[in-house]
Amino acid sequence: MEHNSEACKSSIVAVRDTLYVLSGKWKLPIIIALSSGTMRFKDLQRSLEDISPKILSKELKELELNEFVTRTVYATSPVTVNYALTKYSQSLNNIISEMREWGLQHRKRIMNSSRKNKKAVLQEL
Repeated sequence: MEHNSEACKSSIVAVRDTLYVLSGKWKLPIIIALSSGTMRFKDLQRSLEDISPKILSKELKELELNEFVTRTVYATSPVTVNYALTKYSQSLNNIISEMREWGLQHRKRIMNSSRKNKKAVLQEL
């Protein structure tokens, strides 16, 4: 990567755009949940456990606007609504994979660091 003012500004803008589209606690977990296949709203909510219906609805709308999710409504009684990932959402596969790997390594590092710190404190007593 170039290290000049213009390249730096361009990188910052690109990362800000990415964060804007994927920001929040729930967007990536929703995408990961939907990676197993099409889901109804309640099934998706159950798979995410702690998400409120209001937040799930908001996040799904934003993911739909950014072309990561499709919403299909069926004229049944009651109305059936399914959510699925688009082909475009596959462009996030490498990012999600890297984030998962980093998260696993970071958790392991912090857990090991915590154990070392606890041992050091106990030895001082």
